Amino acid sequence: MSGAILETIARIREEVCALHAELTRYELVVWTAGNVSARVPGKDLMVIKPSGVSYTDLTPGQMVVTDLDGVPVAGNDDGEWGNPVLSPSSDTAAHAYVYRHMPEVGGVVHTHSTYATAWAARGEAIPCVLTMMSDEFGGSIPVGPFALIGDDSIGHGIVETLKNSNSPAVLMQNHGPFTIGKDARSAVKAAVMCEEVARTVHISRQLGEPKPIDQGHIDSLYARYQNVYGQ
Repeated sequence: MSGAILETIARIREEVCALHAELTRYELVVWTAGNVSARVPGKDLMVIKPSGVSYTDLTPGQMVVTDLDGVPVAGNDDGEWGNPVLSPSSDTAAHAYVYRHMPEVGGVVHTHSTYATAWAARGEAIPCVLTMMSDEFGGSIPVGPFALIGDDSIGHGIVETLKNSNSPAVLMQNHGPFTIGKDARSAVKAAVMCEEVARTVHISRQLGEPKPIDQGHIDSLYARYQNVYGQ
């Protein structure tokens, strides 16, 4: 494997490790739940958090490199990036399925953030009643089907739900939110924003019925934010 690819893998392992601190910073996870992964550009590889390791103990060297079937990939005999000695996240198969079937996706995040997971427990989409939702999600945040952990069933549900949606977030029923992005940082941002709007819309519904936004306005806001906003 070329030196350039090894340098890329090392950089991504550092980035993925650091991004897990954002999940705890924004209180999107507890204990060892949740995970961030990133695609290795140009290779059928991904980097993901190890299973069952405390967030405070995570190091770049613990980030597990797998192929896009979720199988850990060992380095060569002289330890190109170190033989993976930790098992990858229990959600690895789901992440890998997304990368296989959505080539535009460069990062995937899963959390059990409180408000978004509460919506998932109800099996209810978060309606687009905020301009921020129009900007970030281009409409409602949809609900994906119930699926058991252990194979790629969750990944299949994510792909089928999001393939015709502007939303980078899906609420997997009775499980929690998964988010995607062009890279891992974008997917983390989507997870943070998903929890924020889930909380705000929940509070709004305690005060009365939120007012929906016209679809034409949603489309206009989404196009502006995605193509004009920022630097």
